[in-house]
Amino acid sequence: MSEPRKQYVRPLDLKHGRVDMAHGAGGKAMAQLIHELFARHLGNEWLDQGDDGAVLPAPAPGEQLVMATDSHVVSPLFFPGGDIGCLAVHGTINDVAVMGARPLWLSAAFILEEGFALADLARIVESMAAAARKAGVPIVTGDTKVVERGKGDGVFITTTGVGALQAGRRIGGQRARPGDAILVSGSIGDHGMAIMSEREGLGFASPIVSDTAALHGLIEAVLATGADIRVLRDPTRGGLGTTLNEIASQSGVGMLIEEKALPLNPAVAAACEFLGLDPLYVANEGKLVLICAEPDVEKVLGALRGHALGREAAVLGTVVEDAHHFVQMTTSMGGRRIVDWLTGDQLPRIC
Repeated sequence: MSEPRKQYVRPLDLKHGRVDMAHGAGGKAMAQLIHELFARHLGNEWLDQGDDGAVLPAPAPGEQLVMATDSHVVSPLFFPGGDIGCLAVHGTINDVAVMGARPLWLSAAFILEEGFALADLARIVESMAAAARKAGVPIVTGDTKVVERGKGDGVFITTTGVGALQAGRRIGGQRARPGDAILVSGSIGDHGMAIMSEREGLGFASPIVSDTAALHGLIEAVLATGADIRVLRDPTRGGLGTTLNEIASQSGVGMLIEEKALPLNPAVAAACEFLGLDPLYVANEGKLVLICAEPDVEKVLGALRGHALGREAAVLGTVVEDAHHFVQMTTSMGGRRIVDWLTGDQLPRIC
């Protein structure tokens, strides 16, 4: 009897190859893409189970599960300081962490457009893998779909995160109280302006780099102080201004912040002025808004500034009583202005 003929599959051409419809059809081409690209870079003991889902260990006794999901459609896909891959990891880790939870696992779903360069896809997956490893939060399951040329925009990524919340810990947008302090972990608007400057081909004397980062380590440092933390939030789309309005509405309070206290990169301030944008509404992807009881301000500020991601932390103002739930800002000229909800979209496709 003759020996069965072996089947040889040519390796993916990660230098010149392109995504085609077969990569999403569920056959050999899709299996090869998953094996040679996704599993190669993202592999871990849970993902390597190879099933439609992952069997995961239970959280510690006394912990509750927290889950968050986010879709990422940023354009351009690569920008100063990051790319859609690390952004997808950081964004969902942060959504879990601002709940006061310990991020445990991520899932990732990819919508790929036919014709997308495999070299760019590999670069994105490698970036995701590096971000997940650095954060200590593995990607344990995922999915890939391919749409026809012209029906997508290269790649969209949806990530879901699961975390463990300590029993009795309550942090949320409804907990701000008059007299509480409002803090931010650093300069605002960096991510949005990095995207805009890359998208529009703008050059500035000082380069603007995205602040994309996983915030769970910074949050752990703050929580370890034992301070009474009321609210944690990452001010992404809509920026600081919209985030403060969301919290004010949830808690039924007002807020008063100081323009002079806002940490702002001079290059970002110049870019916003040039483009006619208000930095209060420009997105961030590595900053933390924090509201705490006023007596705990100094130890919270110390914890923030003692971490690499919080060196420029500042106290912005105070939560106040206000039946209208307005956010107001004392300007550098001594007047006051309303910081309203963002209307429209200053910067589309920034995350």
